[in-house]
Amino acid sequence: MDLARTEVRPRKPLHHAAARFGLMAVPVAFFAVFFAYPVAAIVTRGLKADGTWQLGRITDVLTQPDIRHVLWFTTWQALVSTALTLLVALPGAYVFARFDFPGKQVLRAVVTVPFVLPTVVVGTAFLALVGRGGLLDEWWGVRLDTTVWAILLAHVFFNYAVVVRTVGGLWAQLDPRQEEAARMLGASRLRAWRTVTLPALGPAVAAAALMVFLFTFTSFGVVQILGGPTFSTLEVEIYRQTSEIFDLSTAAVLTLIQFAAVGAVLALHAWTVRRRETALRLVDASVTARRPRGAGEWGLLAGVVGSVAVLLFLPLAVLVQRSLDAPDFGYYRALTRGDGGVFLVAPIEAVGNSLEYALAATGIAVVVGGLAATALTRRDAGRFVRGFDALLMLPLGVSAVTVGFGFLISLDEPPLDLRQSWILVPLAQALVGVPFVVRTMLPVLRAVDHRLREAAAVLGASPWRAWREVDLPMVRRALLIAAGFAFAVSLGEFGATVFIARPDNPTLPVAVARLLGRAGDLNYGQAMALSTILMVVCAVALLVLERLRTDRTGEF
Repeated sequence: MDLARTEVRPRKPLHHAAARFGLMAVPVAFFAVFFAYPVAAIVTRGLKADGTWQLGRITDVLTQPDIRHVLWFTTWQALVSTALTLLVALPGAYVFARFDFPGKQVLRAVVTVPFVLPTVVVGTAFLALVGRGGLLDEWWGVRLDTTVWAILLAHVFFNYAVVVRTVGGLWAQLDPRQEEAARMLGASRLRAWRTVTLPALGPAVAAAALMVFLFTFTSFGVVQILGGPTFSTLEVEIYRQTSEIFDLSTAAVLTLIQFAAVGAVLALHAWTVRRRETALRLVDASVTARRPRGAGEWGLLAGVVGSVAVLLFLPLAVLVQRSLDAPDFGYYRALTRGDGGVFLVAPIEAVGNSLEYALAATGIAVVVGGLAATALTRRDAGRFVRGFDALLMLPLGVSAVTVGFGFLISLDEPPLDLRQSWILVPLAQALVGVPFVVRTMLPVLRAVDHRLREAAAVLGASPWRAWREVDLPMVRRALLIAAGFAFAVSLGEFGATVFIARPDNPTLPVAVARLLGRAGDLNYGQAMALSTILMVVCAVALLVLERLRTDRTGEF
């Protein structure tokens, strides 16, 4: 017995250290080469001249009135968008958490569709609803495009599911008997909710609000399409300074500002998530949902369903209707013809290109994100590994425009001369997919009893075999869901792809943006048709995910 212990103990620390290093090597190398290096390259190119750092340029940029206006509008619209999203979506979170009604799973999937849609499609859908010749224009002569209201409504549309899933997921697991006890002691319904339920929901509400703020603060496609020349966020201004004015120093300063803001938001988000995970006692969500009772609860359910129909379903329905305006599917048939102008190929070829790129990006994201998630769940993970968890979220907030342009100026020399390689687009898309893979797999991996892994190691199993025979059977479904989310977000990535997609191989979002940038009803109709195709592909992927989803799987 003592001899056996002597044989195992010397090998265990080395065994664990090597396993930890092996798991983190690929994610660290991937983010260092394809995220940190391109971002650092473009910032250095913008702020360094003749070997000297031009740090005074930061002050010069911040004192420009138009830049201050961009900073103010970016922050203001993000705060208002977040407040409106919480106001509209919190009743929906309650309905999905506490009520059980026919069609709940289908409605849940419909609510989540906007979140996985590309921002270009969201902007196009609202353009069809509130823009020139849109539904409001035809019925009442009202146009909201190029107004802040169109941007705010589109942001609520896009982020509704963030609040419903983040807050509703926790709300469904709160024990309702605590609130009932407060009411039995004489508290009104409102006071019981305010003093018992709301404090428990606080971390989830804060986490959802921070995520919505992050997405709206870095908004690009929606503002680019609906804001016109009047409104510009930091992301849009970085794109304009980079691609139109070619002022890399201003773009670099704006990138640093956005990076600092995103870092602060992510730090707050990590803190709220830790509170959410450790401060509550939860119950099985399946026992808290019930049929609505009384006219008030049925009225609340009807109101939520109605708001979903108007705010979420109507823009998508108008998008589909506009794509069918031409007789005999004329807009769809026009997609099969090349024009010899902006498109070197027929626009319909963007569908195949997008699918191929998204599949490659999904494979990369699953490998990198899966290894990172596995390393983050190891009990012997050090501070570096735990700190890397926060860094994995940075690609969601750092300017995708900066990443895309950074690819062009940094990956241009051997052994990383990839400017003419097709793999450049999937690499950029995978950067956005990896955080979704990690966030989806972490909750399930953390639920695996670590003693099973230790038992496998004691019996002589290598780390790879232990993962294959212990972890993989338990996380297989979560892995499929993670792959689905990575596929959906890769399919719709626009900010980086617009720089690096070749003219003869456009993706669907890039093709939509090019069509919207050209005058004429035919181009507008083709943009609607391509957006509808992209929406259908994303919706089908989401419906498959909804069937695979389990209560133990991460929300995003």
